[in-house]
Amino acid sequence: MADSNVSYNPLPDGERPRPTRRRSIVLVLSGLLVVGFLVALLSDNGSIAPANVIDNDNNNVNDNAKNGLNDVSSSSKEPERLRPFTSASSAGVSEKSNRRFGSRTASYPWTNNMLSWQRTAFHFQPQKNWMNDPNGPVFYKGWYHLFYQYNPNGAIWGDIVWGHAVSKDLIHWYHLPLAMVADQWYDIMGVWTGSATILPDGKLMMLYTGSTNESVQVQNLAYPADPSDPLLIKWVKYPGNPVLVPPPGIGAKDFRDPTTAWLTSEGKWRIAIGSRINRTGITFVYDTKDFINYELLRGVLHGVPNTGMWECVDFYPVSTTGEHGLDTSHNGPGVKHVVKASMDDDRHDYYAIGTYHEKNVTWVPDNPEIDVGIGIRYDYGLFYASKTFYDQNKKRRVLWGWIGESDSEIADVKKGWASLQGIPRTVALDTKTGSNLLQWPVEEVDSLRLTSKEFKKIELKPGSVMPLDVGSATQLDIVAEFELDKAALEKTAESNVEFSCSSSEGSAERGALGPFGLLVLADDSLSEQTPVYFYIAKGKDGSLKTYFCTDQS
Repeated sequence: MADSNVSYNPLPDGERPRPTRRRSIVLVLSGLLVVGFLVALLSDNGSIAPANVIDNDNNNVNDNAKNGLNDVSSSSKEPERLRPFTSASSAGVSEKSNRRFGSRTASYPWTNNMLSWQRTAFHFQPQKNWMNDPNGPVFYKGWYHLFYQYNPNGAIWGDIVWGHAVSKDLIHWYHLPLAMVADQWYDIMGVWTGSATILPDGKLMMLYTGSTNESVQVQNLAYPADPSDPLLIKWVKYPGNPVLVPPPGIGAKDFRDPTTAWLTSEGKWRIAIGSRINRTGITFVYDTKDFINYELLRGVLHGVPNTGMWECVDFYPVSTTGEHGLDTSHNGPGVKHVVKASMDDDRHDYYAIGTYHEKNVTWVPDNPEIDVGIGIRYDYGLFYASKTFYDQNKKRRVLWGWIGESDSEIADVKKGWASLQGIPRTVALDTKTGSNLLQWPVEEVDSLRLTSKEFKKIELKPGSVMPLDVGSATQLDIVAEFELDKAALEKTAESNVEFSCSSSEGSAERGALGPFGLLVLADDSLSEQTPVYFYIAKGKDGSLKTYFCTDQS
């Protein structure tokens, strides 16, 4: 987190904005708690954003990148690390306002200097232009690969191709040439979201959605031109593409985003693809032996009425006995399966945990009341089109997600870039509840810490606000544990009061068990602050519901 208090008054060109380096984090409580804190000050060399990798004239890499990367083989030394760039709708993809730039809409008078410090230091971003969905994340021959939806021609959605970057640690990235461009009739309107599958013999298959010359969504196959190349620089599109077209009765624009394939007990590969029938979001299921010929199976893997179009569907197993990740094909005792879908209607990612029945090709949620699209979300901020992959290197499942930000398109065009990827997270079943997933930043994030301060057993009275002197930094990594007073918890009256992060009174609402949390981006007088807080509601049956919110008002 950045603890900078920044003035947004216009600055003359040539003057660099210098955020004030705050020296405190503020805790605000309305219940009695004991708090333990670790605040780590981070280094400033996390996300490696390359200079001049994308050339707007020919949508390719520059000479330096060509010379340094195109001929890399498994025996070559690592590619040269590129230096940071800065210090600091009909297709239904862009979350922006889509205002015409020539309209009379008022726009804040941003300058390039003012906007330059807004780039993140550790989240993945290309140097410039628009980015959205993460695609085909995979660990291959010693490298983590991230492909992503990218517009090489501007900072708004359009002209979508696949960007490509590699990393040894999921934190420091090397940007490579574009992996796939829109150059065939079956993807000329866009190389859209897809997933990677590694076969038992080590071969890599990539299925992706293409938007055809008639804007029909079809599924296509691609594979590495040189499987021995650990950087996967060049890709070949199967000459018989598309391998799948929308089934009868499905709209031309309602058939997209194939999942990673999983192996059945019969030795066939199985994939799911998002769609809808009227207002019911669904996932079609196909079997294949060769990723070229497919059989559409009867029925659907799952569907939920009144949730609209399901896109970026994800399907994977989680262990009920440990925190380790499982290969996508893993099934059997001690396993539950997660179905996640990105809801095109409200632009949020929902998941549910349930039981997968291979024989009748269905998945049943453990609790229908928190089914996909009506229950739990991965994230309650701007987080969409997420995708997991099994990291066989560290036996974990890793989650990527697109953060669309809240800037207007006008501001994005002024900045010259838009969007970022969330810090990759590990995901595992919460074995205490069995009803939700636990997420945590990948352990490699800890390598960015330069120094830290620890605060233990801080007792906070109801209504108190307490500053913590954490030193000088503009990037912080905060780990906090809050422990409620058990006696106070038991004395709290039971009620049927519900709380909502979006519709209740935010951090200003007062209750017996909340809010409590952090005030970040706060000035000394607290006239400016961003609360990141918890709120706990106690039901009539004594059960507790915990809400985790941010208040940007």
